[in-house]
Amino acid sequence: MRSVRRASVVTALLALFALATGPSVVAASSVTEQLISRLNRQLLYMAVPIAVLVEVILLYTVWRFHDNDEPSPTRENRQLEITWTIATALVLLFVGTASFHVLAHPMVTSTPETAHGDYQPGEAPDDAVEVQVTTEQWAYTFDYPDANVTTSEELVIPANRTVYLYVTSEDVIHSVHVPELGLKQDAFPDQYQLIRTQTTGTGEYRMYCAELCGTGHAEMLSTVRVVEQQEYEAWLEQGGSNATANGTASGDTAPSGSNSTDGTPTGDSNATNATATAEPTAGGDA
Repeated sequence: MRSVRRASVVTALLALFALATGPSVVAASSVTEQLISRLNRQLLYMAVPIAVLVEVILLYTVWRFHDNDEPSPTRENRQLEITWTIATALVLLFVGTASFHVLAHPMVTSTPETAHGDYQPGEAPDDAVEVQVTTEQWAYTFDYPDANVTTSEELVIPANRTVYLYVTSEDVIHSVHVPELGLKQDAFPDQYQLIRTQTTGTGEYRMYCAELCGTGHAEMLSTVRVVEQQEYEAWLEQGGSNATANGTASGDTAPSGSNSTDGTPTGDSNATNATATAEPTAGGDA
């Protein structure tokens, strides 16, 4: 019994050490990413002590009985069986409740309001920003129906406002994947998929296609630029920068994780998207 107590103390200390030396919490870029990261931390805090406890008991058992040539059958201990059954039920209840709370959140998972989930722009609350994201081989096009603005260069959204993205495809299955914002949604032809989010600050983020969609899949990239409300309104008044007018991007810096540094879209995904819209084989032959 004394050994079990010592093992429990050691387990608790190891668990605290693991949590203390774990990765520090990074400020989330969006409410969506914040919810997902918090769930991961909660599950990690639950899993690490259990894993350490099991390993400690296993190692103790091996050490304690390694030279026992005449093992005796395990004696029934009903109290212990009831205890670990209740403990397991509590763990599963916590995991299920925490996961459901996040997965059912509208900022994480869209809940179909129709039989086929056919959302349409214009269904968002008045204070939300609506953007229709159209994917095709191998480019993204962003339509702002309320401002009558269309651009294929970058997705510009205001910080600290709810954003509704209606994702669709013109040809094959693509996706809208922005890891740093916690966004990922497949795009299907002739169907709209809705994803919602709210950013918590300004910044630039890379958008990827996460579905293998053809020979130009690797170059199907774009940029999400989160700006202040005033800058966003100015951008809309200018018709979505000069992206659709002369093919040059309005951004001055590359998104995080990008190799471009001079703000010139040549050689970057922006150039790829602009070129792909006019001549799809540019990305496919690369």
